[in-house]
Amino acid sequence: MLLAANRVLNRMMPLITPVSVLTGVLLGSTLSSYTFLSPWLFAFMTFAGSISLGVKDFVNVLKKPLPLFACLLILHIAMPLVALGIGNALYPADHYTITGLVLAAVIPTGISSFIWVSIYKGNTALTLSIILIDTLLAPFAVPGVLSVLIGTNVELDTWAMMRSLFWMIVVPSLLGMLLNEWSKGAVAPRWSPRLNPFSKLFMAVVIMINGSVISPYLAKITWHLVGLACVIVLMASIGYALCFLTAKLMRWNEADEVALIFNGGMRNISAGAVLAVSYFAPPVAVPVVLGMVFQQLLASFVGLLLGSRSRIKPEVSNSSAA
Repeated sequence: MLLAANRVLNRMMPLITPVSVLTGVLLGSTLSSYTFLSPWLFAFMTFAGSISLGVKDFVNVLKKPLPLFACLLILHIAMPLVALGIGNALYPADHYTITGLVLAAVIPTGISSFIWVSIYKGNTALTLSIILIDTLLAPFAVPGVLSVLIGTNVELDTWAMMRSLFWMIVVPSLLGMLLNEWSKGAVAPRWSPRLNPFSKLFMAVVIMINGSVISPYLAKITWHLVGLACVIVLMASIGYALCFLTAKLMRWNEADEVALIFNGGMRNISAGAVLAVSYFAPPVAVPVVLGMVFQQLLASFVGLLLGSRSRIKPEVSNSSAA
């Protein structure tokens, strides 16, 4: 039953996030009192995704670390600078929106990127290594980059944010990886299919809760909100394009290219929303939650482009042979 449910939820991934945001906005204050549950639910999601992480695969990736470093540079330097530039150009007097855009760009890569990389036959070992290292760096990278780029324009409780990321992401990731090693990899094929449906359902709940907190800012569709949604889509598209061009420039194989595209283009938006709601004024969370609405839809579109490219290649080869 759980396997069947997980297959259904995988197909519904592009719809889960926007429907969850809409539900949270409609329920409003009914759910906002349950904000304290978000870090715990997210810790479970991180643990469930981390039991597939193995030390051996991680070590193999470190032997050829260039794709890993390239992805980390895009995630935590290139894209935050892009977000800061776009924010200052379009919203020069709105420090909350600028902070939200930078936060949406600097949060670590999403665990759900592993699903898309697997579907399109990318380098899953590289993907898991990027997720692990980026997760371990998150308590330092996220507050550090925000402090450098945002400065004193918005008050930051750096240590509290680091503690939250540590317990919400780092500890569950390490526990999952240690469990994988202790079981010699047996835990992943047995328990991942059982835990994955709950992870997706918990993700929906987290999105609903965070959507309810910022419901006053999303309940009324304004031109500012529509424009901000377009900016979020533009930023995500730039991230995907930057990863694609980097992989082409470095002449990496197709598996590494797919891994870089999804890991550099996607973000752990749920973690970003938890941080935004917990440590910032509600307007900061608006760009992050809008990222939730479009992330899976954009990933689906990128996947379609990759799939169409894979179908075109055999046709070109057959034409050349003829």
